[in-house]
Amino acid sequence: MSQAASARKWTVEKSERRNTIPEGLWLRCPSCAQMIYRRQMEANLHCCPECGHHFRIGAVERVRQLLDTGSFSPMFTTLSPRDPLGFADLRAYPDRLAAEQRKTGQQDGVQAGEGFIKGRPAMLCCLDLTFMMGSMGSVVGETVTRSIEHATRLGLPLVVVSCSGGARMQEAGLSLMQMAKTSAALARYDKAGGLFISVLTDPTTGGVTASFAMLGDVIVAEPNALIGFAGPRVIQQTIRQELPEGFQRSEFLLSSGLVDRVVSRKDLRSELARLIDYAGM
Repeated sequence: MSQAASARKWTVEKSERRNTIPEGLWLRCPSCAQMIYRRQMEANLHCCPECGHHFRIGAVERVRQLLDTGSFSPMFTTLSPRDPLGFADLRAYPDRLAAEQRKTGQQDGVQAGEGFIKGRPAMLCCLDLTFMMGSMGSVVGETVTRSIEHATRLGLPLVVVSCSGGARMQEAGLSLMQMAKTSAALARYDKAGGLFISVLTDPTTGGVTASFAMLGDVIVAEPNALIGFAGPRVIQQTIRQELPEGFQRSEFLLSSGLVDRVVSRKDLRSELARLIDYAGM
């Protein structure tokens, strides 16, 4: 066999070997730039095994991580979004919703229900970043409100996990109304003596930050989560000043007193259980 033919055969064999490796098994960590095995990352609660970077996760995975196995009882699953404004940008709002529902298998960007956190009964509500960036429309706001009211009636501790790009622009003023509605429900819950633990993850921004996310009796954040109302670039352009390093990240907000604790994902379930015990609920 000639040298050229041998080289071609080697190239074909190398290409065939490469094609037998499924795509997506490896990914690069955006924090430490190391190549990591996806299944190892997922087994590590979707955190980088090298540097601990917390990858973004959806509400279904969040519920699985926080609650005792088999204890979750989903609620408010019949709520579905509508398009009363007939909103359209590059696509009509109903078309966007249908695409997101097919992609995620969920009606909207939130999961809520009763469950147990290390044996402690609790009401859990998780925003879903995989559905329109966790934006807060009428269904999300109504689900959060009903979760608060259910916890108030039964005297349950309330845990809300926020991850959102803010209010859903396709619902305009109807989306902004959810800020007042959720905040009012939390005021009634607080008056009844309830414990509200707000968990902030990456990112928590816009109208969610400006309403229920920052009203917790205890505010817990995951490491290096982006938390704020407007984005840092908008703020910098507005005030025409350089922002401090780490501005709007969990650790910066902890040092500023806006967050009570920064807790890694592997410790979050135990921390929630401890907080519920401290409150005597």
